[in-house]
Amino acid sequence: MSLSEELQTLKDFHCENRCVLSVYLNTNPADPDQQKGAWKIQLKSGFKRLEEYLAAADDKAETEAFKKAKDRVVKEIEDNRNDLKKGVVIFASADPELFSVYYVQIPIETNFYWEDHPVIDELHNMLSAYPNSGIVMPSFGNVRFLDTAMGYVGDDFTYTFDSGLDVWREQKGLNPSGSRGTGGSHVDDLDDRLKENLERFYKSLAGDISKMKKERHWDEVHIIGEAEYAQAFAAAMQKKPDSIQHKNLNNSGADKVLHEVFGK
Repeated sequence: MSLSEELQTLKDFHCENRCVLSVYLNTNPADPDQQKGAWKIQLKSGFKRLEEYLAAADDKAETEAFKKAKDRVVKEIEDNRNDLKKGVVIFASADPELFSVYYVQIPIETNFYWEDHPVIDELHNMLSAYPNSGIVMPSFGNVRFLDTAMGYVGDDFTYTFDSGLDVWREQKGLNPSGSRGTGGSHVDDLDDRLKENLERFYKSLAGDISKMKKERHWDEVHIIGEAEYAQAFAAAMQKKPDSIQHKNLNNSGADKVLHEVFGK
């Protein structure tokens, strides 16, 4: 299920009384306000405010429903406390049952909600800013792919170009006349063959983009690479990409690539 589909499922979720705990927790270690694990204090404070509100309402059934949802949220965060990235978003309900967790790599504000439905506005805004996307980075030696959504890279994989250079090097030295020759015809021929083979490699991968897009639920496809390779790959695609940037980031970290593509 894609994130867009998950959002729709959350949007459709309702209960007769308040039963859904929505938690947006800023755990960004680079945030000055998050030094020394400040998120732990914010987590306790957020729950305390809701508990005080429920105590004033004096509804035992609602208080018990909140406690079950809270306990599950606390366990999830404690079990993953060493891999919280920049933020975590959780929607939890005991009856009817709901538990959705999103670890994100983009800054979020800490907020807590106890309602009869998941509060998804902030999550929706995150997905609008960082949609489900495939980022394609073609170069001469390989094509790197990032599978990403909401600033989080779910997969980072590379297809390598098998140029067959060893065979071509042997052919390059052949000369029926026995002389070395005076022109650059062998080099030109090698370059032409390399170019043709690279174009076939791109065309083969580009033909799989539609399948990848469907299987990985990509809403967008972006290409970033040196001009020659980026344009060649885009030309091989059946459908025009959502953006093309001329910059070689194949050896760069995922965060830098996302920043260049989405400008955030």
